[in-house]
Amino acid sequence: MPLMYAGNPREAADQVAALEKAGLDTVWVAEAYGFDSPTLMGYLAAKTDTIEIASGILNVYSRTPGALLQTAAGLDNVSGGRAVLGLGASGPQVIEGFHGMPYDKPLGRTREVIRLVRSGLRREPLTSEGIFSLPLPADQGLGLGKPLKILTRPERDTIPIYVAALGEKNVAMTAEVADGWLPFLFLPEKADEVWGAALAKGAAKRDASLAPLEISTGGMVCIGDDVQPMLDLARPMYALYVGGMGARGKNFYFDLACSYGFEEEATKIQELYLAGHKKDAEAAVPTAWLEAGNLVGPEGYVKDRIEAFRAAGVTNLQVMPATQDPAATIAQLKEWVA
Repeated sequence: MPLMYAGNPREAADQVAALEKAGLDTVWVAEAYGFDSPTLMGYLAAKTDTIEIASGILNVYSRTPGALLQTAAGLDNVSGGRAVLGLGASGPQVIEGFHGMPYDKPLGRTREVIRLVRSGLRREPLTSEGIFSLPLPADQGLGLGKPLKILTRPERDTIPIYVAALGEKNVAMTAEVADGWLPFLFLPEKADEVWGAALAKGAAKRDASLAPLEISTGGMVCIGDDVQPMLDLARPMYALYVGGMGARGKNFYFDLACSYGFEEEATKIQELYLAGHKKDAEAAVPTAWLEAGNLVGPEGYVKDRIEAFRAAGVTNLQVMPATQDPAATIAQLKEWVA
């Protein structure tokens, strides 16, 4: 379940303990350009006992590979081995517009961060040639280019690493080297058409020592006969990403909508959103996409949606309960997906 909050993440985090008792397996803590993810994950570690605590996602630009290693190892320690490291390149809007860093070489950076974190968890010295230049060359700084290994002993020598990816090359890289894949705004019936070739290409290069790729995604959940209007709650998020997460020609989510067959609608959403007409952009989000990408409707329909996600290869279903009793909803879904 993605940790959803509106202004005060502590209040949302305090509800996770009840959801854990109801059967929730994993909580994903987003970062974007709001509160940082590691602080909330550490807070959750102290509030829970069994649930996996995952970053969803930490970008590979604003922290060094060493810092990401420290975060993963530290969270795994305080949670007693329940950490999941979700990584991603994010996008130019966040990396350049919030962190003030150039958005370059996203695939190379992600691949090398994964290698370095895995190496670091085994307490091997951090060395890299190319993108990160670790250790620092002797002709820079103080010239102390001696590679170091993590000072403390990690709870585990391996932590699951998931990657948020949408583009063909990024998805192929994820299928090759990551433990799991985090596709966003997922439409199950279009998954094979959009990503099947990339997933197969990456899987063909996958190291035999890695387990099969996990896929974690899902959507909002509301079960009932008259709940379809609840889909409107998802419209602002879809409109934000398709319309506002990047300029024209530099928006991965706009491209995703087009690959699903919603090019006309995506163009309208983007034009309206960038012109400041956010409510109109939200209204332009295709209802068919909302219906297929979420689990909102009568019991039979929701069960059908669960099977659609399963058929698309999803192994870990993420859910966002939009109900008065989220714990009861989690418990009900737990029975259906078992």
